[in-house]
Amino acid sequence: MKKITQKILKYTVIFEPAEEGGYVVSVPALPGCFTEGDTLEEAMEMIKDAISAYVASLGKHHEPIPQESGPSLVSVVDVPVPATF
Repeated sequence: MKKITQKILKYTVIFEPAEEGGYVVSVPALPGCFTEGDTLEEAMEMIKDAISAYVASLGKHHEPIPQESGPSLVSVVDVPVPATF
């Protein structure tokens, strides 16, 4: 019997509210890998599918699969600007 094994890849994903509603999701470690969803749950499922397809394409073309070196920190910062803006 052949044993099937899987490797789990972990990527930071960024969810941004879309102007028309829903969310746009991107993966900084995978340039050009992005998708969207009407809800956070849908966006999460869509980005998992997008990452799987991206990685499969890299494998098909014998290209290296980027991996993050560790957890990323994403934050929002407040930047004061003159009130005239």
